[in-house]
Amino acid sequence: MQSGPREIVTPFRPIPLDVPEGMKANEFFNSTENLNDLVHNNGLLLNSENLLMYRKALGHSNEFDTSIIYNTSQTILNPLGRPVRRTQVPENVRNVWNRMNQIIIDYMLEQYPDPDDALLLAGEASLDATWPLTSPGVPSIRMQHNHFIVFPMDQLRNAPLADSKNPNLTDGGQHSLFQAYMHDVYQEFFDRALDLRILKVVSDESSQVSLTGYSQGLPSWEVQGGVEALKEICFWREYDQVLKGFIDFYRTFFTQVSTRNAPMPKNAYYPDQIETTLLFNNDFLSTAKKVRDHCITDAKYANAIRWQPAFKQLIYRNDQGKLIVTISQNSIGNAITELLGVVVKRVPDAQAYEQYEPALIERLLEVRRRLIDADLGDGIETDYWPAG
Repeated sequence: MQSGPREIVTPFRPIPLDVPEGMKANEFFNSTENLNDLVHNNGLLLNSENLLMYRKALGHSNEFDTSIIYNTSQTILNPLGRPVRRTQVPENVRNVWNRMNQIIIDYMLEQYPDPDDALLLAGEASLDATWPLTSPGVPSIRMQHNHFIVFPMDQLRNAPLADSKNPNLTDGGQHSLFQAYMHDVYQEFFDRALDLRILKVVSDESSQVSLTGYSQGLPSWEVQGGVEALKEICFWREYDQVLKGFIDFYRTFFTQVSTRNAPMPKNAYYPDQIETTLLFNNDFLSTAKKVRDHCITDAKYANAIRWQPAFKQLIYRNDQGKLIVTISQNSIGNAITELLGVVVKRVPDAQAYEQYEPALIERLLEVRRRLIDADLGDGIETDYWPAG
């Protein structure tokens, strides 16, 4: 079978809310009104840390698809002031979040044990709050949230190949920029900065899903110990190390793009490694010059630069059944699924969606029960399910 990205169609029930005249959809999705509707129509579980688990109204998969959001819509009304990545979430909230992640991923692996049958992933996309809400690729809800998704492999095998030029598979040139000119120093910085015991660097081939040929060229690590390792707080600290290393690299690079020979970014996580590995590396600094020169002569290119960290971080299962962690500066696209070569075309079709709904809800309620049993929240009643 030919390897390449796939495009699937996922039906959904139209959201029973109208976007007010004069507002863009993304602007409305970030409103307190929409978040209230999300709780009442699709909410599954809520805890005192304001972590809300919900059914995806605009889902990526109707096999299994849920999210957890750090719902600050009631406490921080300014959409630009809400936490958008793990490093901005209070530690006590992050600890609860990690336990919820572990239980949901464990459920996914238990229900779908064979990588030949299902592609499963969990992760988050994040964008700095300075980026306009209505720009392409901006997450529909700009608050820190995770995705947990299962795609049946038969659905992907039977899906048509996606257009390689599909904008959801592009990254505004940033990933190709990193790969073409800074691949070695990028990996070297991670190797020097991060103190990893559970995560082990893997090759590009080991990290790829053979059916789609993705991910492509991203720094990737195997989770040694598999799903059992996710029960250890040490794993989640290493997962955060990967994010912190990425943020340092990204901020340092675009600081140099903005200002030649700029000082190190303030509040860096790994200042020694920035100084020794990045600020004295010719490939790193010459690439910054290429981008800087391009910005000076091309207004459209300059306008597309994301000066603050934008990323997608994933835990997924490869063809050999290993859990892989990866992170990408790929920040354009409507979902984290594109990192694994899956383009999702959502279509409003309530009748088609209802064929999948009973089994989907059954799975969501079972994983909710496990979270309740672990004292990670209380059930929410909606028109579609009870609280208990």
